[in-house]
Amino acid sequence: MRTPRFIQLQPIDDTLRLDDVLAGLMQPVASVSPKYFYDVLGSRLFEAITALDEYYPTRTEAAIFAARAHDMAQRFRAHAGTAFDLIDLGAGSCAKAAALFDAFAPRRYVAIDISAEFLRQSIECLQRAHPAMDMLGVGCDFSACLDLPDTLYEGPALVFYPGSSIGNFAPSDARRLLAEACAATRGGGLLIGVDLVKDTAELEAAYDDALGVTAAFNLNVLRHLNRVAGTDFDVSGWRHVARFDGAASRIEMHLEARRAVTVRWSGGERRFAEGERIHTENSYKWTSIAFETLLREAGFGEVSCWMDAQVRFGVFLALPA
Repeated sequence: MRTPRFIQLQPIDDTLRLDDVLAGLMQPVASVSPKYFYDVLGSRLFEAITALDEYYPTRTEAAIFAARAHDMAQRFRAHAGTAFDLIDLGAGSCAKAAALFDAFAPRRYVAIDISAEFLRQSIECLQRAHPAMDMLGVGCDFSACLDLPDTLYEGPALVFYPGSSIGNFAPSDARRLLAEACAATRGGGLLIGVDLVKDTAELEAAYDDALGVTAAFNLNVLRHLNRVAGTDFDVSGWRHVARFDGAASRIEMHLEARRAVTVRWSGGERRFAEGERIHTENSYKWTSIAFETLLREAGFGEVSCWMDAQVRFGVFLALPA
């Protein structure tokens, strides 16, 4: 059996930067980047979210792949050939990529995630299930810039970005990331999952489930900030809030102060009034036409899309122009 390799592209101090956290907290409307959701506990809580009845994206995307993965693979191989690397962005548990191994048969699997320790555990487990495959885990925050070293993989590559994580980026930032992904394919392609516009009640339920798992996931960011930035958040003083902004076509997640509270850290503090919020995440929802346009603006040419019967979710295969 092969032994999976693992590298950290950026030092942890560069990924979880004190000034980044504090700058967000000191904005007129306080904010925290969603990348801080993903410590080990946050990664496990997100895996639990994907199993919830209300959270349709994971099972809908999985059903599309189960039904059409071989069609996708055939179309991709006709363009890129049979020797390619699979680059998994935000790999997490690696389960989504692993489900495509039979259909796509990549020569190498490169898993990239900001939660380095969780990724290390995931890829070690995956290697046991696929002992002959060459695997590499990469601890990396690609949210600001997807710039992978030339030595990391050979190319061409299928860049895989499932789960509609592209929705965490504002449209201009999404276009920038997609352009970087286009370059990273090295003549291969991009396979990406996108959550589509739908009924507001269904959207809000997916981000505010009855069991409170999404609330725990959101609140856990405060525990993470306490560790990486030395803040003294009391999690019990905050509540989870999720709403759909139809004008911006996005779900917004916030943490709302249950009472007036002062949060302190070395050298500073921030007072929050009762009801004041910290903005923790946006999740933009797209129409299929608008997202195809975005892909073409980012440098892709041929674009194919597979959707479920209810048109709730889309999987796009985009090939460089």
